[in-house]
Amino acid sequence: MGSLLIAGGGIGGLTTALACARAGARVALFERSTEFNEVGAGIQLGPNAMRVLYGLRLTQALDQRVAFPDQLQVRHALSGALLGRLPLGATARQRYGAPYATVHRADLQALLVDAVREQGDVALHLNSVVQTVVQTDRAVRLQLGDERQVQGVVLVAADGGWSGIRRQLLADGTPQPTGHLAYRAMVPQADLPVSLRSQQVTAWLGPRLHVVQYPVRGGDWLNVVAIVHGTPQGDMSHWDHSANAQDLQRAMVATCANLKALIGAIVYWRLWPLSIRPPMAGPHQHAVGRVALLGDAAHPMVPYLAQGAAMAIEDAATLAQELAKAGVFASGLTGESAVTQVPALLQNYAGRRWQRNAQVQARAINNGKIFHATGLLRLGRDTALRLGGERLLDQPWLYGGGPV
Repeated sequence: MGSLLIAGGGIGGLTTALACARAGARVALFERSTEFNEVGAGIQLGPNAMRVLYGLRLTQALDQRVAFPDQLQVRHALSGALLGRLPLGATARQRYGAPYATVHRADLQALLVDAVREQGDVALHLNSVVQTVVQTDRAVRLQLGDERQVQGVVLVAADGGWSGIRRQLLADGTPQPTGHLAYRAMVPQADLPVSLRSQQVTAWLGPRLHVVQYPVRGGDWLNVVAIVHGTPQGDMSHWDHSANAQDLQRAMVATCANLKALIGAIVYWRLWPLSIRPPMAGPHQHAVGRVALLGDAAHPMVPYLAQGAAMAIEDAATLAQELAKAGVFASGLTGESAVTQVPALLQNYAGRRWQRNAQVQARAINNGKIFHATGLLRLGRDTALRLGGERLLDQPWLYGGGPV
């Protein structure tokens, strides 16, 4: 019996494993780390991502772990003035059929691991590095770092923004630095002064910097991301670097008292030099033969639209739909027609996904310019937000789109 192979045990790889296993596939997932773990960072899950996760019967598990912010507000980082707001909570549920949530990345990964293990038909292989990929007319074969060889009929490359599989297939280099540095921190809200605690998403926009804060872990913790301009140091493929809190405090010296108080109240930060690729140029960057590129391996993006994880989740659902609707899983991936259909099915997946992902990548890049604006552009941004905040902050094309 042929298998669906997945390289990478992050959010995209695990969501793919769950979606495909629930559609009838036998899955083998290979994760290079010795355990499933994510460094402490929060992510935002728009209604488009939550619809997919709820559709995978994860509603109860999610609702026990995520936070549901009541609003998104945008403030001026220097004056502290409110520029605009977007109601979330019940409003998002009513508009888009699912809530807007925020979650600790490690909590979401653990939830997915539990669901995959309970599902069955998924073999999870830790400490398994995919070194090379060889395709034939009927199969794809992996050479692992421990000299094992594994064969299946489909490979999903969910091995991150620095994907070795992508480099082998497309030979298009590596992500390039943006000149932006992301400082990340999570802190128990009980450890903060009452005035700094929050159950909403707040984005502070300043010249050449911005800060985003939101609750995670049911609201008990606060996630804070501060992004400033700077030169990265060290290996950019590893985002989790130690950071000097004083460096960040110096970058925030001109900001308002409330924002400086928040930054000053957090002692421990991790540093992430942001690197990206240009927006996707075509379906060839999503599928090559029997290999589907998924998530950051296909479309790494800056976090200025808060959709990196969501796009990986959407990719997973779309891929499972394409393989399942042609009866590939029902035949156990063993029938002649199933085996020969796979490349065409992956092209269908690529055709459905690449333009949406390219649009999100481009919007995120543009948001970075707007968030960090100076001079007349900053004045125009602030005026537009004051006059039409909710209309500008809502994203019907994004939150209402995705797999159907």
